[in-house]
Amino acid sequence: MKVKVLGCSGAEFPGHNPPGFLLDDEILFDAGSLTNVLDKSAQAKIKDIFITHAHLDHIRGISFLADNIIVAKRRQRVNIISIPLVIKTIKKNLLNDSLWPDFTMIPDYENAVLKYREIKPSESIRINDYKITPYSVHHSVPAVGYLVEDSSKKRFFYTGDTGPTDSTWNAIGDKKIHCLIIEVSFPNKMRNMAILTGHLTPQLLKEELMKIKQMPDKIYITHPKPQHFNAIKRELERLKIENLRLLKDGDIIRI
Repeated sequence: MKVKVLGCSGAEFPGHNPPGFLLDDEILFDAGSLTNVLDKSAQAKIKDIFITHAHLDHIRGISFLADNIIVAKRRQRVNIISIPLVIKTIKKNLLNDSLWPDFTMIPDYENAVLKYREIKPSESIRINDYKITPYSVHHSVPAVGYLVEDSSKKRFFYTGDTGPTDSTWNAIGDKKIHCLIIEVSFPNKMRNMAILTGHLTPQLLKEELMKIKQMPDKIYITHPKPQHFNAIKRELERLKIENLRLLKDGDIIRI
């Protein structure tokens, strides 16, 4: 499996893009970064977008991708996949014919460039050779992370935005996570803010890792606030976790 990091920041500044993780050029996890990173030919390959939650920094790229498909007159349909409450929010607040056109009806329902697909937590679906399973995480709005398993049983888990959680790791159980892509948004001094808003600090990350039954082979950190990047980096280094790395935009993850 090859995952390209289109964006991995917890806020947007020059050189710091919102979250977007592209699997094998066709499957996107979160759409905070999409059309601002991918050229026309790369955009044309995307078939499925899995959304962790409906905050703007994770969904905004859906809008511009749909517009680009229509303008280019491409015969391309993109599935927007998530749990029902996330789909409901996107319908109501984003693709609502007010803030942005409803591209699930353009040019018409049968030929629309976007299609919603609802999935339930802990229920797997198959896309290409992958089994993809959403697991509920703890955030300020309904949210899931995604466990992706290939035909050789290699797995990665992308948490999206999450605070401390027991239920997520209990639900995953004994499944070996070969690669964990997990958020750390704030430095340790902002622990209370992190917990209040459903995020992690380096110390909270350490506490979460102790809940996982089998330590992942690789741990990649996403979603740091650029304003606190240096402090977060120092605190992660102090954890002395050998297989842990802080991601940057443009990285390639191989599982």
